[in-house]
Amino acid sequence: MMRRTVLLPLGLLVYLAVMAYLGLPHLRAGEYLFYFGVIGASLLVIVVLYFVLRRRERIRRENEESNYGTYKDERSKED
Repeated sequence: MMRRTVLLPLGLLVYLAVMAYLGLPHLRAGEYLFYFGVIGASLLVIVVLYFVLRRRERIRRENEESNYGTYKDERSKED
């Protein structure tokens, strides 16, 4: 199963691809800066979102491990 960290940005990339296709009339009309500016800004937001979600997931995992320990810690106590 894919994590939300990957699924959400991937879904947004698919959405961006569809919107870029629908925006082709702007490109053909010569509005290059508008077309590529919107796509570039959207890509930047998606990449930042991906790294923010990864960071939050890592922090959550570290908090759970500090509160509950890991399986590795339990095995070392038994020895």
